[in-house]
Amino acid sequence: MEERRRQQRTPVSETAYIAGDGSSMRCHVVNLSDHGAAIEMPDRLYVRPRFKLMLERDRIIRDCRVIWSSGNRIGVEFVD
Repeated sequence: MEERRRQQRTPVSETAYIAGDGSSMRCHVVNLSDHGAAIEMPDRLYVRPRFKLMLERDRIIRDCRVIWSSGNRIGVEFVD
């Protein structure tokens, strides 16, 4: 498979929260770069195409757009 990312992602193990539509869901970030992340969650069925992500460690809120999904994992791009 051809790599299309702008920047290589670093493996991490971070607790995070997905927020949108007045609710939030705990998730787990498995890799991260300045431009995006891969996220594991209990059920991706309730994740909107765009949402906010906050890592527990740094509390920075990032706007995200889902790029791909597979099983209980999604790949997101950080958007402005």
